[in-house]
Amino acid sequence: MAGNIPLSRRDIDVLGKIRDPESNPESGLRLDMSLPKDPHVTDADEYATISQRERELILSMQEAEMELAGLKPKTLADPVEAYRTCVACLGKLINEHPQYASARNNRAQALRRLYGDDILLNQVVPEGPADHPRSAGVEAILQGAAASEQERTEAAAIVLSDLDRAISLLMPMSASTMSPTAAKTLSLVFTQRAAVYYTTSKLITSGRECNAKIERPEARWAKIDFEEAASRDFAMGGRFGNEIARGLAVGTNPTAKLCGQMVQQMMKSEYGHES
Repeated sequence: MAGNIPLSRRDIDVLGKIRDPESNPESGLRLDMSLPKDPHVTDADEYATISQRERELILSMQEAEMELAGLKPKTLADPVEAYRTCVACLGKLINEHPQYASARNNRAQALRRLYGDDILLNQVVPEGPADHPRSAGVEAILQGAAASEQERTEAAAIVLSDLDRAISLLMPMSASTMSPTAAKTLSLVFTQRAAVYYTTSKLITSGRECNAKIERPEARWAKIDFEEAASRDFAMGGRFGNEIARGLAVGTNPTAKLCGQMVQQMMKSEYGHES
């Protein structure tokens, strides 16, 4: 049996490239506290006003969810309708400030709560409780209100459009220098889109189909397309600071899994027990 042979820096970089084809060992994100929290809302007072409006809407949605969960006394006549109203108000905020990326990320998340992570797939009408395993607790209540196919289709398009737009607004153009707030938001956006893609890939396996009426390229994707896109987005989420996303990137990458198995076998043959 061969002894332990240390890997060179180049070997480590090559293996890293197999695990993450988009990785670049020469690049690194630099955080600069002096930069604006949002690259398109550079006035500090304006940013404070917009972010406060957004924060109040998020808190209102959380209050509605807490009432639905029975974690606080009921004060809202209809918590689900109150939640929907907050989502509509987020839309108004986005219309007024279309380059403010954080609100787009939060609207996408709120719509996922309302319609589920299977939002890209054709709707399934359950025959009974056992036929509807996708949700539990508050999410089940939020999604329990009847939604038409058209409503789900429009919501799915908004979710993907919001996430795409938020990424385009926040991605650094050249030098990888960002404010900590912008980097965190970007990591959340990539991770959220990855979660939608990953869930879609799993449910396609179980027999569900993409909603062909969604006017998006994703409507024509196959299972492996969603898997690869999810892995890329998890990797990007990790690159901008989300450690959970970084860990999920490799485990959800079908190519990386296959390459990893091949590398392991070759290393066993090279350095392991000789037959």
